[in-house]
Amino acid sequence: MAQSNTSDYQTKARPGGWLPRDPAEVARWIRKLKQAAAAQPRDLIPPIAEFQQMIHSDPVLHGTMAAMFAEAYQREQTTPLDWQHEVKTLEEFLLLLNQIMFTAPECYYAVESGQRVPAGLIGFPINALLDWPMATSFGYDVFANALVNQQFKKILNFWSRFLVTPESRYVLVQDDPECQAVGWLSETAKAWIVETANQALGAETSLVIPERFEDIFQCNPADPYYGYGCWDDFFTRRFVAGVRPVAAPEDANVIVNACESAPFALARNVPLSAPFWLKGQPYSLENMLNGDAYTPQFDGGTVYQAFLSALSFHRWNSPVDGTIRKTAIVAGSYYLESLYQGFVDPDGADPSAPNNSQGFLASVATRALIFIEADNPKIGLMCVMPIGMAEVSSCEITVKEGQHVKKGDPLGMFHFGGSTHCLIFRPGVELDFELYGLTPGPSNSTNIRVNTVIARCK
Repeated sequence: MAQSNTSDYQTKARPGGWLPRDPAEVARWIRKLKQAAAAQPRDLIPPIAEFQQMIHSDPVLHGTMAAMFAEAYQREQTTPLDWQHEVKTLEEFLLLLNQIMFTAPECYYAVESGQRVPAGLIGFPINALLDWPMATSFGYDVFANALVNQQFKKILNFWSRFLVTPESRYVLVQDDPECQAVGWLSETAKAWIVETANQALGAETSLVIPERFEDIFQCNPADPYYGYGCWDDFFTRRFVAGVRPVAAPEDANVIVNACESAPFALARNVPLSAPFWLKGQPYSLENMLNGDAYTPQFDGGTVYQAFLSALSFHRWNSPVDGTIRKTAIVAGSYYLESLYQGFVDPDGADPSAPNNSQGFLASVATRALIFIEADNPKIGLMCVMPIGMAEVSSCEITVKEGQHVKKGDPLGMFHFGGSTHCLIFRPGVELDFELYGLTPGPSNSTNIRVNTVIARCK
């Protein structure tokens, strides 16, 4: 494996803030998780106990998972990180996974030049345990296993039930100085969220965005938890009316941004079928759209993909005026990353997996499909495809077949984590995209506003 210095690993592929920039921060958090598990031992929750039994009853799966953790530990000794991954065995992973079921994502800071700056959160706590194991060749085999993904779905559904309880909102107000964690409603964290909202780019150059959290997001500052009943309420918070106005509402040729997000890729002449597992991660429409009957209409069309950040807005809005023709949730993988973004990459494994695998994930991850027949015949049928990454176990669609929507109307939301999404257009739809000077790629950290102009139909 090619050698690089520690700072390379701290800055490479850490956009979005879903994991701390410094891997040592992740190691510190895992040690904290170990201490909590040791201080309050718990029986394995039923779906994790089932998972353990499934692994031990299958010698091949058991051997592959054990080898995954062993390979990750061995591989890390060849990197210049100056630390060792804290999870070394399968059984240790299961115990820590069990502890996560009773915790909520925390917000972390680092100190630079005497100032607190966002270090990232453990927004993907299970991902934090797996980001190196999933980069191994054995990890690819494990997380491509349909039975493993079915069991992870049960585990994540259990966790999701905790994250909608009042017990999960302790992270909104509770600081942990020892681990450099602050409450999400602390002045420090709110300032970061406000800064992220104000930095987002858009066509409305004269738009004045408020400078206080409570003037940007719907909440009740008189309540200690700002009126959020649980972690998920805070995570799926809404903008105050007028903060994200819909651009050109009367111009049917203007397509608006469906999510507050940073551009990842823009591809034209996308084929129906392509070997998406290859190094270049080409889009494959048959796989992305799960073989839906509408798929042939998109052969040779255009795909725009963008990435959501941890400190941002996690709801999806309609990019066009039109009628909902069909919706579906496609079950897929949770911790599978492109093999070529793992340790086989001579430049080193993606330290924030699966961030660099977003093109690949468009074909394999759990995702929502929302087919919209635009009122503008020059656009016609299009698809909004939100994609769950890692423990985003719930892509919730809130519109129904036959419903008419206007640009900026809500379509649904991500729960419990961040993710990516695609806008898919048919061939012959001539589009000029407006990316506000940003070059699509995994290193982008600047969002484009939801509801602002993202493309114009010629």
